[in-house]
Order: sequence, then structure tokens, then C-alpha cells
Amino acid sequence: MAEVLSQSQIDALLAAAMSGTQDLSQQKEEKKYQKYDFRSPRKYTKERLKMLNGVFENYAKVLNTRINALARATCEVEVDTVDEQRYYEFSNALIDGQVVTLAYLDVNDYHEDTPVIIVATPSIMVSLIDRLMGGNGDVEEDLPSDYTYTDLDLSLYINLMTDFVGIMGGSWENYINLEFNFGRIEANPTLVQLIGFEETVILVSLDINFSNSSGRLDICLPDAVLGKIFSEINKGNAVLRKEREDHSEEIYSHLQTSDLEITAELGRTRLQLSDIYNLAVGDVIDMNIKKDSTVGLRIGGREWFAGYMGTHDKHLAVKIRDVQGELRTEFATAIKDGVQPEGLPEEIPAEEIPTGEIPEEFPAEMTADTSQAEPPMPEEIAFEPEPVPQPELDEGGSTQEDGQ
Repeated sequence: MAEVLSQSQIDALLAAAMSGTQDLSQQKEEKKYQKYDFRSPRKYTKERLKMLNGVFENYAKVLNTRINALARATCEVEVDTVDEQRYYEFSNALIDGQVVTLAYLDVNDYHEDTPVIIVATPSIMVSLIDRLMGGNGDVEEDLPSDYTYTDLDLSLYINLMTDFVGIMGGSWENYINLEFNFGRIEANPTLVQLIGFEETVILVSLDINFSNSSGRLDICLPDAVLGKIFSEINKGNAVLRKEREDHSEEIYSHLQTSDLEITAELGRTRLQLSDIYNLAVGDVIDMNIKKDSTVGLRIGGREWFAGYMGTHDKHLAVKIRDVQGELRTEFATAIKDGVQPEGLPEEIPAEEIPTGEIPEEFPAEMTADTSQAEPPMPEEIAFEPEPVPQPELDEGGSTQEDGQ
């Protein structure tokens, strides 16, 4: 909404105009926006264009190094724009006599017949050709866009573009392995229909600057080429995900048969260093917990279960009462994602992985039903908590056994 001026602001504006300090003819320049054609909506998202920009940023770095080596001179190559448009917009900018290069995509034994079109301005190509012939690369400032190359120039032009096309595939190595191969050059592209006029293309423009010359390298990527590349990238991602899942299952199978140390923690208390130093046989340490309190079962330093102390077959045992569900979920998620769970050994040697069955002294009936708050114990297992007898202390602070 337009800004509404107050009466004082209007008076000040009129006074400034009458005094000559304010020029009313000056108008604020409106910001220009590109019109959006709803009849031909955009096909590539911003994420795709950002990805292509990163790919050709890598290509610009490699091309910069290649040109420096060929011309033995310092130059700068940088990405100017990565834009989506229709092919007729790109084709209308071409003029008669302009030389274009055709390159073809090869990926996974597939050859794409739709070419990638590369157009270099004559100023930069003439400068490079002059440097290859031993010159300084100086070119005329008014070099026409329809500059006519000689047969020798075209031979060197083909050699340069073959190098430029050959290194283009390496810029995609972070996503997929592919190659671009030099096809041919066209001296009059306006007479040859290379791509459908309404086909969507991505136009990548690179700026090439020498100390005494500069130019552009435009790369036109048709939708057929990019569609094949992106489909192969998606297939590769699916294969990687599948391999990752298979790898996680293998890890999980090994972890299922591995040995883990379970520690039953009766309780914790704090003592002064002097008390610890003076501890002797027969002294009693108060754990500050009730005799029927639960015992924590720790695996890898973290508490997984809670239970009660008791005896089983004349041995100390723990009856599990609670299961820490959050830790179990965290463990399962870590295994699914192929991440090493905390507290477990990083690598389990193959010779240490047990392959036998469950020992007979631990019958299958001992498996607790963790879905219940207090799982029932089988009838044949006698499990009764036995309180630990507390020694009686005399007035001197020693036990009766010490006095005997």
C-alpha cells in the first residue's frame, strides 16, 4: 500500500520544490522482476539449481587449472548464472557464423543422443589460440561475435573444446560417475535444429578473465540429459540405502550372539577419604537403601533393567522387574541406522563370537515377559528374596566375630 503523507510533510515537500532544493522530476527507480510464464511452469526446483551451481563451481575450478596449464597464464573462471529457460530463448541469442560445440553424455553404458551445446565467445577463444601459438593473447576490442575462424583456428578450437568437454564429467563425481565426450562443432547452428524449441534447458554461464581479455563460456544442458543424470543419481541412492540396510542387518546378527557384561549394582554411597583409609575387615558400610529395594542391572555403564535380589539354585540371582524401554528403542534405532550403540565394543573379533546354543542350565522358561509390570516366575524356579543378615555391633564399634 502506498505511503500516506501528512499535511506537514506535504507542505515541506512543496516548499522544497519551490525553493529548488527538491527535483520533483526525479522518480524512484522501480525494481525489475522477471515475469513468470504460467503456460510453461518451471521444471527444476531451487534445490536442483543449487546442486547444479555446486557441480559447475567444481568444474570452474578444474577448468581454471586446465586453462592455466595450456595457456601458461593466469586466468579466473567463475560461475555467473545457472538459469532455467526454453531452448528457443537460447537459440534466438545465437547468430549466423557462430561456432558451437556439441558434446554427448555417456553414463552406465548408456549413450544420450541429445547433445549438450557449448558456446564460447570469440574473444576468449582467439586469445587462447593466440597464446597456444606463442602470442600474448591480445585481441581487438571490437572483435565481432560472428568472427570467422580459419582452418588452423578451427583445428586448435577443436583441441581446446575436447579438453574442456573431457573434464566436465569429473565435476559430477560427488553424485555419479559419468562422462561427456566431444562430438563435433557446428559453424552455423541457426540452420540446424539440435533440440526442440519448447524443450526446457538449463543454461550455465561461466566468466573467463585474463589480464588482457575476457569472455564467456555458455553450457546448454537439455532436459533429456539432466533427466537421465538425475534418474541415475536416484537409482544410485536407492542402491546405497539398500546396501546400508544389508550392512546393518549383518552388524545386528553379530551383536545378537556377542557376550556382554551385566553388572548388578546394589547401591551407592559417599565416604570421606579418611573413612576409606581406615576401613578394616568387619566394618559395616551403610548403603542408605532399604533391604527390599530394587537392584540396577547395568550394561555398558547404563542401567537397562531393575530387579530384586534373590537366590536360584543356591546362587545369587536378580529377578527383573522393570525394563528401560527408552534404551531398548535407542539401541534398535542405532542398529537400524548402522551406528555403534554406546557402551558396546567397537569391533567384535570373529573368534570371540559364540556360535553354540543357550546353555542347558538356563532353560528357555526363564525368559521374562517384559510386557507385564511384574512378570510371573515359572513354578520350577524357586525365587525368594533373602535378606542379608546384618552383623550386630557392640558398644566399641566392633562386631561379635571380632571379639571371638
